Amino acid sequence: MEVIRKYFKSLSKRQEEQFEQLGALYAEWNDKINVVSRKDIENLYERHVLHSLAIAKFLQFADGTEVMDLGTGGGFPAIPLGIMFPEVKFHAIDGTKKKILVVNEVVDALGLKNVRGEQLRAEENKGKYDYVVTRAVASMEKLIPWTERLIKEEQKNAMPNGLIALKGGDLKAQQKLTKRYTETVMLTDYYEEEFFETKALMYVQF
Repeated sequence: MEVIRKYFKSLSKRQEEQFEQLGALYAEWNDKINVVSRKDIENLYERHVLHSLAIAKFLQFADGTEVMDLGTGGGFPAIPLGIMFPEVKFHAIDGTKKKILVVNEVVDALGLKNVRGEQLRAEENKGKYDYVVTRAVASMEKLIPWTERLIKEEQKNAMPNGLIALKGGDLKAQQKLTKRYTETVMLTDYYEEEFFETKALMYVQF
């Protein structure tokens, strides 16, 4: 939890309590359903929570923004972002039923009213959102066709609507897969931990 306080110094008491709860909740659920790599569960706050919150460093969502988390897994980045932005709506989808079970149980335990999990594939989704966020889901070649029809035309944030993807690997190759306006930020711009040396955030404007 200290690593969260290190980079986010203006958390409310309620947000601190919710972030504190995450460790025990995910440890308990991971014993039943393996939603986080067993070797990573001890590093939950750095490798999953703080990693997810890089999106909050990149963009402060306006109240009323609607965000879809595509391939949420155990709830990342939707749940940490839901704690950080209580007035923003997050729709966390994943094709795996047991992962969505964990998402909704964690959401209920935290009392998060702005996050909902649903077992759903991107191509089945009929909703419209200001942003789609993802974390280590697929290549940009796949992500862009999956998400472009889901983005609203009306704008309410400082950054135009689009896709925000937490990525690793060959970033130059990923950038070449889209002809749209793209920004890439290395997460070492935000964090000093070694884990983030190969991690980046890619934003694609729609």
